[in-house]
Amino acid sequence: MLKTLRACFDEAGYTVDGVRELLGPVAGAALARDQVVPALRVVREDPSTLAALTALLWIQEPVPVSAALPVAELVGTGLARREGDLLVPLLHVEPLDWPGQTRYAVSDLKVRPGDAPGSLAADHVVGVGGASYNLARLVVHRAVDSALDLGTGSGVQALLLADRARRITATDTNPRALELTRLSLDLSGMNAELRQGSLFQPVPERYDLIVSNPPFVISPDGRFPYRESGMAGDDVCRRLVQQAPNHLTEGGWCQLLANWLHIDGEPWDERVADWISGCDAWVVQRDVQDPAEYAELWLRDSCEAGSAEYRERYDAWLAYFERERVTGIGFGWISLREGGGSIKVEELRHAVDQPVGAYVESVLDGFVAADHPFTRLRTADGVVSEQIGRPGAEDPERIVLRQTSGLRRATGVGTTEAALAGVCDGSLPLEPLLGAIAQLTDTDEDAVRAHADAVLPELVADGFFEVTG
Repeated sequence: MLKTLRACFDEAGYTVDGVRELLGPVAGAALARDQVVPALRVVREDPSTLAALTALLWIQEPVPVSAALPVAELVGTGLARREGDLLVPLLHVEPLDWPGQTRYAVSDLKVRPGDAPGSLAADHVVGVGGASYNLARLVVHRAVDSALDLGTGSGVQALLLADRARRITATDTNPRALELTRLSLDLSGMNAELRQGSLFQPVPERYDLIVSNPPFVISPDGRFPYRESGMAGDDVCRRLVQQAPNHLTEGGWCQLLANWLHIDGEPWDERVADWISGCDAWVVQRDVQDPAEYAELWLRDSCEAGSAEYRERYDAWLAYFERERVTGIGFGWISLREGGGSIKVEELRHAVDQPVGAYVESVLDGFVAADHPFTRLRTADGVVSEQIGRPGAEDPERIVLRQTSGLRRATGVGTTEAALAGVCDGSLPLEPLLGAIAQLTDTDEDAVRAHADAVLPELVADGFFEVTG
């Protein structure tokens, strides 16, 4: 049955690109925001099989039974049921927007704006979303023998790992999630071993790569397992990070999305850094919300805005954060690499080049190198120098080094660093270069060297220079 369905999807062009072309830019953008009215206007006027599949499986609207649709297979696999001359959707099936073979994530029906409050079941399985792609774009670009998708949900990460991992294991605490993951894998013509359990309990083995989009939402009650672990505060992310090194092969990677609490009187970066041992680690805070914003976001997510319980639950959320002295909630990425102990925790709010996974290894290599003595440097590719000052002035007021690719950092520098950026190609040791800069700027050589010793490690860690010796 699933092979017949997959063949029908292929023939109809039921892919992300196919649906985008069908809907056009306005309706397609609205559907990406979970607004279905513009898309419905398009598919109701289109007689194609693609329009019927999009309406039934993505927009989640009943469609007329038609000879062009594999009715027996849709019903037999539990994706839809027949009610007279209509097919009614039972599950959401969304093609993944990812290069290579088309894959399909099967999940419970989406809850969208306008749906009745309280329509989420306790064992609801969520489908592909922005967080799914955020994590997938972070994952290091390397082939591995074994990979673990911890907290798989509908199997999105397992599906996306299929082209780089020889063996995949996927886990979840929710039996229904594993059922739908199996359906996602089978429909996509892929395979993984599925196990039920929390965190690393069902997987004593070690893996080359662990990825996780865990139920990181921090709430007072843990009502929805698809997003909330039921553990206190940010404990689910803390435990995952603390336990991961014991489940990584030599040099293995663990990459996850996380929320962490900002607690009054406790620097957030120090709190998160304290979770980490036995790994090189890169923690990036991409966003921070105040307690009210956070509660509103997740009450909207569960379509509880407008419900009779909305104000009561909103108040309970704020009371919980107040008791815990929470001033904000951070969201970001954590990448761990087994071995070493270099840790970089930072905030990056600006847009960066995607996918980060294409260069995440070099990011970790950079700040690991900065923790050790170095004698030669080269200016990293894509770094440019900008001089800012009044027109006609002899000297600039400010010099900025800027990355034109990758993480696109920018930092103000002094004359010494700016001069090094212009001459460092890795061929000469730093010592004579610093001596020459001291002579050209009529500066004491010891002062130039001391300044370089103070600022160069951070510039190396941030990727403006690369260590060559």
